[in-house]
Amino acid sequence: MASVRPQPVPTGGPRPEGDRSFWIVNGVVSVIALSVLTYILLVRHGSGGDPAALSFMPAVNASFNASAAVFLVLGVRAIKRKRVAQHQALMLSAFASSSLFLVGYLAYHYVHGDTKYPGAGALRTGYLLLLASHVLLSIPVVPMCLAAFYFAFKQRFTTHKRITKVLFPIWLYVSVTGVLVFLMLHRAYAVR
Repeated sequence: MASVRPQPVPTGGPRPEGDRSFWIVNGVVSVIALSVLTYILLVRHGSGGDPAALSFMPAVNASFNASAAVFLVLGVRAIKRKRVAQHQALMLSAFASSSLFLVGYLAYHYVHGDTKYPGAGALRTGYLLLLASHVLLSIPVVPMCLAAFYFAFKQRFTTHKRITKVLFPIWLYVSVTGVLVFLMLHRAYAVR
């Protein structure tokens, strides 16, 4: 009598072993990015140099955030219309805009340190709540973006879609609130 081998039952649970290297690299890159950001904002308090140095960067960074938001919305619209190549180009553009924002943000804060909100009362409370939600939600954007690109590249679109359903609203929120934070700071310093 021949023995019958039991067939594995697909569970959709554990990741294929081939993804292990990606998750390690993703974790390392994400931790390094967060560590550099934490160091610049919480440990290093600017160089104390020329106050005019990189003074144009907040507006440029807001432009990068606004661009990312537009690219994200257009990218989702493109994939809903089955325009895959356009979707890919738009999502790469959104990632590039967000990456340029991050580089500009780090450069500005490396020179100037943290920017304090000069207002008081309800406006200050609103600003701090907006800033806190912006910062906290920005933390998962890098690892989730890398995962979304990885699974798209691997043509594992079910996993890609699962990730992007969570990533899209977070990334869009972070991009839009980045512009709002800039506008609130700009207005508060203008009325001083």
